[in-house]
Amino acid sequence: MKRFTLPRDLYHGKGALEALKGFEGKRAMILSGGGSMRKSGFLDKAEKYLKEAGMEVEFFEGIESDPSVETVMKGADAMEKFKPDWIVAIGGGSPIDAAKAMWIKYEYPDITFEDMCKVFAIPKLRRKAHFCAVSSTSGTATEVTAFSIITDYNKGIKYPIADFEITPDVAIVDPDLVATLPQKLIAHTGMDAMTHSIEAYVSTAHTDYTDPLALHAIRMINADLEGSYNGDLEKREKMHNAQCLAGMAFSNALLGIVHSMAHKTGAAFADKGAHITHGAANAMYLPKVIAFNAKNAEAKKRYCEIADLINLGGTSADEKVQNLINRLRELQKTLNIPLCIKNYGADSCPAENGFVSEDVFLQRVSDIAKNAVADACTLSNPREISPEQMEKLLKCCYYDTEVDF
Repeated sequence: MKRFTLPRDLYHGKGALEALKGFEGKRAMILSGGGSMRKSGFLDKAEKYLKEAGMEVEFFEGIESDPSVETVMKGADAMEKFKPDWIVAIGGGSPIDAAKAMWIKYEYPDITFEDMCKVFAIPKLRRKAHFCAVSSTSGTATEVTAFSIITDYNKGIKYPIADFEITPDVAIVDPDLVATLPQKLIAHTGMDAMTHSIEAYVSTAHTDYTDPLALHAIRMINADLEGSYNGDLEKREKMHNAQCLAGMAFSNALLGIVHSMAHKTGAAFADKGAHITHGAANAMYLPKVIAFNAKNAEAKKRYCEIADLINLGGTSADEKVQNLINRLRELQKTLNIPLCIKNYGADSCPAENGFVSEDVFLQRVSDIAKNAVADACTLSNPREISPEQMEKLLKCCYYDTEVDF
């Protein structure tokens, strides 16, 4: 038996944030990230709407990118003191993911972070609060998913929390929140959404319910991402919808080793000043993973179906797969995303992020490979992978060399 779970309500379209007016409760805590939602006035709007609904409102702001275990514990402590019956997370993947983990700890104060990370083992939530997620980027789709990514910086590892219990009760997908997104964020989150769609379609857990969502998202992202990147607000609204469809697909079909690798490399070099952002990592790894997975007959067939869907041409299966890889690399170049880890920091990523030096990469790649194979996303990848193969694949992603194994 399989399961298909989405938020109970999804409000979308311009002005959808106003749905907060209809919430019923006594106290709402609004959680957000680095300040853009405050500066743009959306936090004030959310507060106003919640107060119109008769609620007392408190804020928890300043959630960092790639939130830490420590931030989760601080937020849960703030919730315990305020005792909200609505948790409203506004922002990109980081504040929403952090708020999901805080929600678990708020409902179960004795739970450990290690217990949170046990796949599909979270106890029943909603004893104290309901959860609303409002997305301000067009990529993570965490507003509709059963996932949260939290970083343990002591170990240099991102951990996925996976359970249908943390699927938000309400999702708000309002394109007004993404109208002024920076180009780099549009690029990285857009390729994150493309990765979600493709991995969901070839996942071993895909179903008749997830396939149409994944395919329609791929079609939309292929058509609209470049225009969104170049300032077309109509296409930006379409991208905001497309990434949400991709989220609905992968929340139920799961993902694959692109995400396993991204989770385990994201913070692996942070001590050297080279934090690899999630969307950029996915963009760099996706073409290499397609080449690896295409050795599996079912995966190859599905990659060919994607190539046909977006009219990439090709007469043989191998040609169609290569055309799909070429299209993704073409998108990377258009969006100014590096093609490989070695060049990360030189292209779209600012120099202060640093580079992942070859020496440091080679020192750590074996451990990273073992951690990536153990990641929860590896379980639904269409082709099995060993730690030795993962290490070779990561080296292909570092040097931009061909995947021939």
